[in-house]
Amino acid sequence: MIPSLSQIQTLLAEDIGTGDITAVIIPATMTAEAEVISRENMVLCGQAWFDAVFNALDANIAIEWLVAEGAAVTAGATLCRIKGPARGLLTGERTALNLLQTLSATASIARQYAEAVAGTGCKVLDTRKTIPGLRQAQKYAVACGGCYNHRIGLYDGVLIKENHIIAAGSIAQAIQAARALSTVAIEVEVESLAELRDAIAAKPDRIMLDNFSLEDMRVAVEFNNGQIQLEASGNIDLENIRAVAETGVDYISIGALTKNIKAVDLSMRIKLVQHD
Repeated sequence: MIPSLSQIQTLLAEDIGTGDITAVIIPATMTAEAEVISRENMVLCGQAWFDAVFNALDANIAIEWLVAEGAAVTAGATLCRIKGPARGLLTGERTALNLLQTLSATASIARQYAEAVAGTGCKVLDTRKTIPGLRQAQKYAVACGGCYNHRIGLYDGVLIKENHIIAAGSIAQAIQAARALSTVAIEVEVESLAELRDAIAAKPDRIMLDNFSLEDMRVAVEFNNGQIQLEASGNIDLENIRAVAETGVDYISIGALTKNIKAVDLSMRIKLVQHD
């Protein structure tokens, strides 16, 4: 995925404003070389965003990646080397690192969840609980880490929840109305086995089991008997996700993939400075 120039310019404008009044103390003719180092174990993600920041600032900045996108690295690893005008390196440092550490954090937690359900046949999905302005980027990072994307927004998938059902009159009426108005996939959320039965009868594309117990999930899977895709959601984390996956549900959605992330610790250090 390649970020748009307008997005990168917006992010740079947030930091630079009317100008980097610290970088001007460095002579315009000075060039520098720098390295980005990981201070913790992580999955690298966000190279295109990192590159785009420096490319937008100065086309003379060159970046050599030493680690592949999506690769797991250990603390102390050198991720890339950067060379070019010193002012550009200093001005772009924070924005570039902010993006790289945030997307790498998302990919890193996604990798943990993907590994936790490995071999079960269940897929872990993200949600719309993303950082404003970075949804597409975070969803890319989720996939980079080995998990999968749920709908991107409110426009590319129908998800009928409790309030939609109340407003429509019933699960069946809500699904019927959605079928009449849209051709995209339709998912409905249920909160009990009784609602599950109603939902199966109305034939959506997927049913979300909201906060079901493990036992109720097993009953739901058995009752459904493969008729409709089942997705588990609510109060699921790394400690219990394997047990949820082993109930036989097709998907598990995890808001924490994009919402509860802790940026990975990265450092950029200038190694060589010279005057042209």
